[in-house]
Amino acid sequence: MSLNRVLIAPARYVQGPNVIANLKEHTDKLGDKVIIALSAGAKKRLEATINASYGDVKPTYHVFNGECSKTEINRLAEVIKAENFNVVCSLGGGKAHDLAKAAAYYTKRSVVIIPTIASSDAPCSALSVIYTDDGAFEEYLFLPRNPDLVLVDTAVIAKAPVRTLVAGMGDALATYFEARASKQKDCTTCAGGVATITGQALARLCYDTLLSDSVKAKLSAEAGVPSQALEAIVEANTLLSGIGFESGGLGAAHAVHNGLTVLEESHAYLHGEKVAFGVMTHLFMENAPMEEIETVANYCLSVGLPIALGDIGMCNVSDEDLMRVAAAAAAPTDTAVNMPFHVSAETVFAAIKAADAYGRMKHSQH
Repeated sequence: MSLNRVLIAPARYVQGPNVIANLKEHTDKLGDKVIIALSAGAKKRLEATINASYGDVKPTYHVFNGECSKTEINRLAEVIKAENFNVVCSLGGGKAHDLAKAAAYYTKRSVVIIPTIASSDAPCSALSVIYTDDGAFEEYLFLPRNPDLVLVDTAVIAKAPVRTLVAGMGDALATYFEARASKQKDCTTCAGGVATITGQALARLCYDTLLSDSVKAKLSAEAGVPSQALEAIVEANTLLSGIGFESGGLGAAHAVHNGLTVLEESHAYLHGEKVAFGVMTHLFMENAPMEEIETVANYCLSVGLPIALGDIGMCNVSDEDLMRVAAAAAAPTDTAVNMPFHVSAETVFAAIKAADAYGRMKHSQH
């Protein structure tokens, strides 16, 4: 294990309303032949704006099937090599970004990430989450460097489904608690060393920003406007959470999310929604003070994040299925091993059940 303190981050982060309209001036710094991986929906919404930025020499669009799988990564990598693109962009949500990052890594190209939703901390990370073609979690691909540019258009994000912004809050909510647990264990983070005090501080700032600005940001998103609170939450969801999880450390909350993906019922829910329930489980695993659990649960209720299994489609889940979730979460290859105590499938199972019981009690009081 490296005892060096390591912090990693994107080379450049640009956030503000209508920044996509100037995409060309940003990609020109990296190369002259651009391919953009995106969904059919994102292409329809933003192709005209992007083309206007490029003038005569338009970028090439690569529509992917919505899953960041090895099949899709290989398909994009082949196109990049065949046409010799030197800048790989992604436009959309986390899976588009993970696809572009992985394909750019295998072809040794520059990568530009353009999130159209603030639903997770994927845009800034040197990590791609690889799924099977059917959408089950397969593995993490750790990359040698972070994106060359992350370009965040808050005018676009303000018009995105509000649920995606709230899911991003759920993903960001895990940052501080997982970094805190990782620090107690002094384990190696995704950055390849132990946490820096900078990574820890940014993880804490992420949590404090969520508590102060989330409700205002959600209202702004409902109104479709990039207010100061929305700008703050987009930065917390994207940049603070991104640097915080990579250079601060991951713990049980994300491992529980990964475990939940083994159950079909969870697939209708967004990453950050499942992570929010993972945070509740994480806190019960730690036996965190009741006051802290109350603060987190009240926060989740204030913005509409899950705190019980029923909130993520699992009202009637069997103990047998939950044990499968717990076993996957406790796997030695996942991040629950970063908790500062012994973790087993049984301890994860107990925490899931306890968190669910507490969440159901909170719902009955509201």
